[in-house]
Amino acid sequence: MNTAPLLAVDGLGKAFDGLIANRDISFIVHHGEIIGLIGPNGAGKTTLFNCLAGFHTPTSGRIAFEGQDITGSTPEAAAALGIARTFQIVRVFQSMTARENVMVGAMLRNKRVAEARERAEAELDFVGLSHRADTPASDLTVSEQKRLEVARALATEPKLILLDEVMAGLNPTEVREASALVHRIHQRGIASIIVEHVMEGIMPIAHRMLVLDYGAKIADGTPAQIAENPAVIAAYLGE
Repeated sequence: MNTAPLLAVDGLGKAFDGLIANRDISFIVHHGEIIGLIGPNGAGKTTLFNCLAGFHTPTSGRIAFEGQDITGSTPEAAAALGIARTFQIVRVFQSMTARENVMVGAMLRNKRVAEARERAEAELDFVGLSHRADTPASDLTVSEQKRLEVARALATEPKLILLDEVMAGLNPTEVREASALVHRIHQRGIASIIVEHVMEGIMPIAHRMLVLDYGAKIADGTPAQIAENPAVIAAYLGE
């Protein structure tokens, strides 16, 4: 069993023209671990994701992935190392079919079209979208587009997947399906960090929760510990 952390974040900070979005954030993620990342709107969750995935260069601190310093890496370099992500506002190729969307991700490690297609079809089956493989992404429901993004990310064969509000806007049945999907991803040995506001979706499946408020980490613990943490309660409900 690999006990070394998959991801290690040390003192990460990010500022935009003097506005501090992330402040001295440190945490680790182990192989296959499910981490819930929560906090009020504007707490800095998506900015943290952007730093981890190479979309933003941190102002301070260090990010290590499998022991390698990846601070300030590009998105394509992060993807090549094994970090995949989805987006808070779904970003799919609207005019392409579901299969073609996932093939784009699969092409990262499968340069032959036939191999990429085979990988795409496997991931579409994994997320429950096989029956929509030939459907243009623009014709999919919001729930289906979210699953399509997950399938495209998984097609890159990641070791860590960053899921940004994958349960937002879903009905209770769809939330349960999304939670089950995250659990199946965990069973494949893939670690997940999940930004989420839908507590009933993330709390039952997360191994650990990180809480941000005003750009800083205010808590790190099991879901049960977080639910009873006074600082977390104050951040959400006020003093």
